[in-house]
Amino acid sequence: MSSSATPVPVPRRGRRRRTKLQRRQTRLAWLLLLPALAVVVVVAIYPLGKTVYQSFTNQEFLAGLEPTKRVGFANYHTLIHDPTFRDTVVLTIKFTLITVSLEFLLGLIIALVVNSHFKGRGVMRAIMLVPWAIPTVVAAKMWLWMLDDTNGVVNDLGMRTHILSHPHAWIAESSTQLAAVSAVDIWKTTPFVALLLLAGMQVIPNDLYEAASVDGANQLQQFWRITLPLLRPAILVVLIFRTLDALRVFDVFQVFFGYRLGAQTMAVYDQSVITQDGHVGYGSAVSVAIFLIISLFVVIYVTFVRVSEQ
Repeated sequence: MSSSATPVPVPRRGRRRRTKLQRRQTRLAWLLLLPALAVVVVVAIYPLGKTVYQSFTNQEFLAGLEPTKRVGFANYHTLIHDPTFRDTVVLTIKFTLITVSLEFLLGLIIALVVNSHFKGRGVMRAIMLVPWAIPTVVAAKMWLWMLDDTNGVVNDLGMRTHILSHPHAWIAESSTQLAAVSAVDIWKTTPFVALLLLAGMQVIPNDLYEAASVDGANQLQQFWRITLPLLRPAILVVLIFRTLDALRVFDVFQVFFGYRLGAQTMAVYDQSVITQDGHVGYGSAVSVAIFLIISLFVVIYVTFVRVSEQ
């Protein structure tokens, strides 16, 4: 005698139905996010979209002098063959590489020193933030006076200590103008980099260092094996923030050089095209190009970090 068992039907797995409470919580979350999303649309997405649209027109700063019409990719064609814009891109990238690399190295050293235990550490933390607290324009103007070729304190100290044989026109000479403006940015922004790196160091558990010391690792080995790998997220934040700021630098160069040819960054050149020359359409194309260049650097940073983690 044979018996056949009736198979038990297996329920089909589908998407779990959301409860009424979950749906209400989701709606509440979107309602709470709406004001922030509206602000983002007004201050970021709409201006970006309008800039992209204007880049395909011949719009002028003084509306009415010439009817605005679409010109297709004419502005971008002009931009590609614009030698002045190419010079501004090269100068901006040089400035970015110099400042970001030196600020990171100096900020890392300062963060390591401040993170150690010594008397007066709190006072040192407060003092190191003073340059960062000074507005950029004020700091640039202060350094402009200090680097003056006739009455500047830098030349005066250099002559008194016999480091300099004669006063230098640090800002006027093309061979030293990039170093001068980079020094200002490094002096002002290194404390910000040190603060971010210090915050990353303070979340690293001390147990790891104690275990490494028991195993016989010296401080240098602890830095390479523990501090640096665990500090990678903070390093990524520092590099992205500082690269974004350096690529769109405006105020320091504007205070130091104005619209001097050969000393314009991408942002200064863009501002001069729009306000000085009055070419809003072409200036919008420059703005879009700056946005794409900055986005490219961010993508490179994020991709490099992901590959290194894998």
